[in-house]
Amino acid sequence: MNQTRERNAEYKPLLYTTTVRNPERIKLNLFILKKYDGKILTDELATEIVGELIRYGLYRPMKVPKNIAEIWKQTPKGEFAVSLISKKDAKKIQIDNPQKHKEAGFAWGYPSRFATIFDLAKEFGFVYFMTGKKIEFSELGNILVDIVKVTEENSLLTVEFNQPEREQNVFLQSLARSQRSNPFVKVLNDNIPLLLLLQTIRLINFDNGKGISRRELPLLLFWKDNNAANLFLRIKQLREDYGFTPSDEVISDICLNEIMGGNFKKFKTDSLMTDYTDEFIRKMRMSGLISLRGAGRFIDINHNEDKKVDYILEEYGDYEHYTDEYEYFKYMSSIDKNLISLEAETVSTKQTNDLLSEWTKTYNWDSIKQELKNLSTRKPSKDDILKFLSAPVRLEFLTALAIKSKLPNITVKPNYSCDDTGLPTSTAGGNKGDIECYEENKGILVEVTMAEGRTQTMMEIWPIERHLETFIQDHKIDSQVIFTAPSIYPDSKRQIEYVKFTKKLIIRDYSIEGFVEYLENTDKLYKAC
Repeated sequence: MNQTRERNAEYKPLLYTTTVRNPERIKLNLFILKKYDGKILTDELATEIVGELIRYGLYRPMKVPKNIAEIWKQTPKGEFAVSLISKKDAKKIQIDNPQKHKEAGFAWGYPSRFATIFDLAKEFGFVYFMTGKKIEFSELGNILVDIVKVTEENSLLTVEFNQPEREQNVFLQSLARSQRSNPFVKVLNDNIPLLLLLQTIRLINFDNGKGISRRELPLLLFWKDNNAANLFLRIKQLREDYGFTPSDEVISDICLNEIMGGNFKKFKTDSLMTDYTDEFIRKMRMSGLISLRGAGRFIDINHNEDKKVDYILEEYGDYEHYTDEYEYFKYMSSIDKNLISLEAETVSTKQTNDLLSEWTKTYNWDSIKQELKNLSTRKPSKDDILKFLSAPVRLEFLTALAIKSKLPNITVKPNYSCDDTGLPTSTAGGNKGDIECYEENKGILVEVTMAEGRTQTMMEIWPIERHLETFIQDHKIDSQVIFTAPSIYPDSKRQIEYVKFTKKLIIRDYSIEGFVEYLENTDKLYKAC
């Protein structure tokens, strides 16, 4: 069962993956791989699976026909395309884009590309595979797959996510166990990064600190063992010497010469300070245990989840080492029901509303407006906090923030899960509106989506109608819906008019930029229609 890597183990800085940087996209790739669950993996099958990823737009080689490039432009890289391309076209793309790539245990080319795409999912306990063996999904992997619902009709793709909050529980379990020194990666560094991070932060905070600085994180990424006390002492010395603003060169020197003893290859300082650090923060935030403070300059513990932090430090502080890949996979994939059962501290409507008011001190109207414009045009955020939020999560947060900024007297209650700073950790769950607003004796549900085209009509407008009916029934107040998206599809407008005519329910639709303009020119969110 063991798949041996033909290289000597060595100390390395932590980089989970260079292929799937956004961990929220792992479930999309697994949705495709699930079709092959139980099949014996061969080089031919691995190549076919990558071909399916290409068909769905999840993997996008550079050299493609113009018509396919136009299809792929409509959604970000790493996400499903708006429509499926043919198997013939996918095969032609593979031929036109040979992969100069080799992974141990896999043939040169697309089989190795397959391994690169799915290696992290295997390491995290979601799916096991090796050449000549059956592809095997774990219960954790199946939970991720079940979140994704894709409907195909005349090659058009409609994507919906069921109970997205479950994804956080899956990653929390994996990250609580994920060992640097494991048989999949074979490095000498011996720690569990999430636990080392939490232990170090607690020591810093006990010493009257406020979390670990982004500029200090590279020390943790290079750290060789699980001795959080020594890491804390080195960070404390660093602060005494340079405060909170050590130069890139100082950090690089500590990592390469002091921690690694000068026995490590040349390293791009920009990669260390930005790419490696950002990738680490993205993964750690998937646990739900991490908050960003000081405009993103510090990483701290999310105190809404202190019970979970206490539990994993107690339960996983001492851990067994594994030499066999499959045994480690089974360990990683087993579900800890005690961890799942622990609930976060409840955040009241008043607390959420007050936290939004605090965020308006960090983001003024002009910055909120610009970030919403970026979402409208599907441009990435460069903000040190917002860049760690996926586009749908960012849209919910910024929309709530925009309303609170322009209409501060309205009570704004987002239904997304959030940390102790009010920063969302996932989108709002199903069966309720995204954002509830209360203005005098009126109720306004605000529903937002990044979806466009027919997906918008099918997966957004129909549920909104149900959400509004439930909201009116529960609160017994005059209520309406504001619906906003990058653009409003004509079929969505027709459905909205139909709902108004048949059920006397008011849904007001705005493009993102149109809603921004409305907020700039009104003193009321509720509008008589």
